[in-house]
Amino acid sequence: MASSATTPGGAMVAVFSDSPAGRRFLLLHNSEFPVGEAGDWAWGFPSGCREPGECIDATAARELDEETGISGDLTPVRTHDVAWAIYYLQVPWGTSINLAPGEHNAYEWVDRDDALSRLKPEMLGDSFQLVLKSIG
Repeated sequence: MASSATTPGGAMVAVFSDSPAGRRFLLLHNSEFPVGEAGDWAWGFPSGCREPGECIDATAARELDEETGISGDLTPVRTHDVAWAIYYLQVPWGTSINLAPGEHNAYEWVDRDDALSRLKPEMLGDSFQLVLKSIG
């Protein structure tokens, strides 16, 4: 009998930091939309597709570095039997962000509720909820 396991086709990394005003999450604004525009896929976490032969952990680390210039030891949230793997990384407040030209045109550090309101479609918010449960 064939396996029904799903191999992740890509990965997202929720980056967060504890600011003086409380925990903040890094959201990137998709450059396909004018700066400030909201809606499906306008705001999200660093993410991207797996390259041929690449393990999913390497995909997550590569996409995070390419899209933000951040590297670190990622914590997996969901990486097996899913279409899209989920990771998180806590960074020091004030960590420098270097956006990938052509991919993102803005970023913001936002609180939990603001992140939940911007993450569209629903599947992005659902993934973020899994991260929130993991980090406590």
